[in-house]
Amino acid sequence: MLLDIWTSFRNLPLWVQIWVSFILVPVNLIPLAFLDQPLGILVTVLAIAGMAFNLPIMLVTRSMSGAMALPHLVFWTPLVVIVFGVLLSGAELSPTYFWFLVILFVADAISLAFDLRDAARWFANKKALANGREL
Repeated sequence: MLLDIWTSFRNLPLWVQIWVSFILVPVNLIPLAFLDQPLGILVTVLAIAGMAFNLPIMLVTRSMSGAMALPHLVFWTPLVVIVFGVLLSGAELSPTYFWFLVILFVADAISLAFDLRDAARWFANKKALANGREL
């Protein structure tokens, strides 16, 4: 099972592997260092939940499925809205936290753009399969 998931990951385009491994996952784990900052706990919960709920999907599908976009949409959409609000609020933020939130916002907004496309494709494929054809 884990080998199937790893093989599926390695079959993704190289830029996607780099994006996920060196940008998306680390950026969404870094909020753990900012739990004491404004909305730090909420930001952390939403950032990690977007990834954690992908674990059961990977285990069930034994792959990097398009369904993995769904937890991102559920958890990271409110996350980017909240982060955007915090950045615009004028709240007293440490420079480190401020710039981290900018990076988190950009990374997750980019991811959500891809996730919208991936989720639409996944739903279209599920609908096609339900109607007896495959996309």
